[in-house]
Amino acid sequence: MMGGQAVHALREIDLDVARGEYLSIMGPSGSGKSTLFNMIGGLDKPTAGRVLIDGVDVAQLSTYELAWLRCCKIGYIFQTFNLIGALTALENVSMPMVFMGKRSEDVHEHAARLLRLVGLDERMGHKPSELSGGQQQRVAIARALANAPSIVLADEPTGNLDSSTGTQIIDLLYELKDRQGVTVISATHDHKMLRASDRVVHLHDGRIRRIETGAQFAEEEKVADSS
Repeated sequence: MMGGQAVHALREIDLDVARGEYLSIMGPSGSGKSTLFNMIGGLDKPTAGRVLIDGVDVAQLSTYELAWLRCCKIGYIFQTFNLIGALTALENVSMPMVFMGKRSEDVHEHAARLLRLVGLDERMGHKPSELSGGQQQRVAIARALANAPSIVLADEPTGNLDSSTGTQIIDLLYELKDRQGVTVISATHDHKMLRASDRVVHLHDGRIRRIETGAQFAEEEKVADSS
C-alpha cells in the first residue's frame, strides 16, 4: 500500500528458468526488478500466483523451510559484497557451512577449495579491508557456492567494480555455470553481463516487456551504436 492505494510491483509475470541457465533481469528504477529478484530468493512473498523452485511453491514454506532453502538451495552475491570485516576470506566463505552445522575440518577444507576455484589461493588469510573490490567479490562468489546451491542470485555483481574487474567476474560466473551446472540469475544494468547471458528479461512497470537472448541484445546494441 502507498498513500492508501494498492501498488502492484509485478503484474502477469510468467517466467521459466532452466537449470544451468545464465539469466539476466534488467529494467529502470521502479520496474519491479528488485521485487522479482526477492521473490525468486524467497525474501518476498507474492500476493497472488506462485514461485516454484524444483516444483516447490516458495510462498507456502514455513520460516524454517525458507531459511533452509536460502541456506542450501540459493547462493547470494551482492553489489556491496556484504563480507564480515572482522573475518578472513577463509572464515567468510566458511560461515554458511558453519550455520549448517558441518564439521570444522570439512568446512575449512571446502572453503579453501572454493577460494582456489575463484583464484584467491594467496589471499585466504586476508580480511576484506586488505582485498581489492574484485577480490572481495570473488570471496563473495566463493561464499555463495559454499553449500553447493543450485541457484545463484547476483544483485548487480559488477556494480562497484571497474570495467576490467567486472569482466573477470562475469567470466568467472559463466565458467561456474558451465562447470558446476549452477543456475545464475542476475539483476544488472551491465551491458557486458547482458551480452554474456543466455537470456535477458526486460522489465518495465512490473511487466515483462520482452525476453531475448544475450546474442540478440548484443546485435541490437551494435545496430544502435551504428545508427
